[in-house]
Amino acid sequence: MSPRGVAIPDLRERLFAAAERVVARDGATALTSRAVTAEADCAKGVLHTHFSGLDEFVAELVLDRFARSARQAEALGAKVGQATVAENLQEVVGALLDSLPPAVVGLAMTRPAAASHTREGFRSGAPAFDAIQDAVSDYLQAEQHAGRLPAGSDAAAVALALVGTTHHLLMTRSPAQTAGTAATVKRLLAVLLGD
Repeated sequence: MSPRGVAIPDLRERLFAAAERVVARDGATALTSRAVTAEADCAKGVLHTHFSGLDEFVAELVLDRFARSARQAEALGAKVGQATVAENLQEVVGALLDSLPPAVVGLAMTRPAAASHTREGFRSGAPAFDAIQDAVSDYLQAEQHAGRLPAGSDAAAVALALVGTTHHLLMTRSPAQTAGTAATVKRLLAVLLGD
């Protein structure tokens, strides 16, 4: 255990990763501040030192994972002309789906205070699905200019369909459905991109 009074590098990420492990292993009902700090090998009260409570912690976890996914989507711009368009998009969708385990999403949606805090974060400008959609649309337009997508393709509509479907998969899939999700995304991309 980390000694009391000693700064812990990357404490937020350490706690977030611990929470994801607890939920993956034991289910959403097992998520308590003590379970998180025990999994993170931290002092019992450290979560409450940095967050007002478990609801704020869960909301901040969701906001953090959306921000990470938005950064990954923005990185699509550097992939123009590399691999295939479908492969690049599938990688981003996979990263988004992996960034938020279904049980964590469900936890954030079923805890009213966590859901409220998450919505407030989005209203205050935290990246959400709209930022990911914009990044995908920009990427698709760049691929059009590079000649890798037909000029007549509606990049904004393709981005909306892809991100909307990803949102649906994220909010409705169970851990047991994870294996089939990649195949679903691959089929969707084939339809959207005309492959």
